[in-house]
Amino acid sequence: MATGAFGAHALKARLAPEPLAVWHTAVQYHFWHALGVLAVGMAGFHLRETGWMGAAGWLLTAGMVLFSGSLYALALGAPRTLGVVTPFGGLALLAGWLAFAWAVISARTPG
Repeated sequence: MATGAFGAHALKARLAPEPLAVWHTAVQYHFWHALGVLAVGMAGFHLRETGWMGAAGWLLTAGMVLFSGSLYALALGAPRTLGVVTPFGGLALLAGWLAFAWAVISARTPG
């Protein structure tokens, strides 16, 4: 992932350890939830559409933008007040996974 390589090579010499750790956290969450969006898309091809699958994709995407995006910005020196956005991104990620689970369960249930 480009953001991980950017952090490891370009930012390592420019950032203190704490902002670099924040960057690393953003990269990890971005990576794993990007795989989640891919899983949502693949599952959407194979399961009956319930509406929850689309919600899961949108929630995971919004969560990545809000959570990882705010952490990337904070690591690069954005005002600390931007940190109030991060928990909303985390909630969107959690809601996305719950919506995905519900979409899979309801698509497999007869009726």
